[in-house]
Amino acid sequence: MALECIQAKAYYDEVDSILESLDKKYLLPEVIKEAHFIHGEKLNHILKPVSRDMHENVKYYKDMQADYREYIETWVHEIKTPIASTKLIIENNQNELTNKIDLQIDRIEGFLEQVLYYSRSNNVSKDYIIKPIHLNDAVRNVVKRNYRNFIHKRIKLDIKDINEIVYSDGKWLEFMLNQIIGNAVKYANSETPMISIYSVKKANSVMLTIEDNGVGIVDKDINRVFEKGFTGENGRRFSKSTGMGLYLCEKLCSKLGIKITIDSKVNIGTKVTFIIPLSDMINYVDYL
Repeated sequence: MALECIQAKAYYDEVDSILESLDKKYLLPEVIKEAHFIHGEKLNHILKPVSRDMHENVKYYKDMQADYREYIETWVHEIKTPIASTKLIIENNQNELTNKIDLQIDRIEGFLEQVLYYSRSNNVSKDYIIKPIHLNDAVRNVVKRNYRNFIHKRIKLDIKDINEIVYSDGKWLEFMLNQIIGNAVKYANSETPMISIYSVKKANSVMLTIEDNGVGIVDKDINRVFEKGFTGENGRRFSKSTGMGLYLCEKLCSKLGIKITIDSKVNIGTKVTFIIPLSDMINYVDYL
């Protein structure tokens, strides 16, 4: 009896230690050793079907998530067809009214893009392709997408020499840049709006900054701007906001090895900086 008590204590101490170190607690039955005392053997016998059922449930919900993601991606791609047709009609019938409609279509496309990237954001490692990216090309591609908004709001654009090459995924990087530039346009200063884009090369990184002289962000909101769904005072005062743009930027940045920072002062402007590591390799991490 005394020997079994000693064995039981050693066994359960080890189980406690393993459980504490596990991120996914349901894997415990898979990693603990077989017990060699009566109560421990009974516990092992109970845990095996529990573990099997848990794995089946995890697989079920992963399959559901994958199906939902596939549906969302299909829906987004399908809805692009009528949008493209609408834009073609607008292009062939340009006037003040259709130009206003075109701006709203651009907004719809922006929301669709957010939906698509959100559906992929939990599984970035399966979607991105890391390769050399010319930062200047990425910036100018995004600027070109927003040129109508720059003209509409009479925004002066100042792009400094951006000559660096970084390793990242071009689509994901341009999506994030578009979110930041879109915010700079949305909250532009109504009198003399200006957006500056420039880069600074450090020993181990490139700092790409997008700076505006817009309305700025109030102090009480600045620490919450990366929260999912957070709109803050600006989102309520100036236009309806999803509160997803900056959230997605930070989420994607963390998975691509990029750091994003934001500084802002009310009525002075906002500065967003992407700190991109200078490396030809990004650590592959399985985010499942």
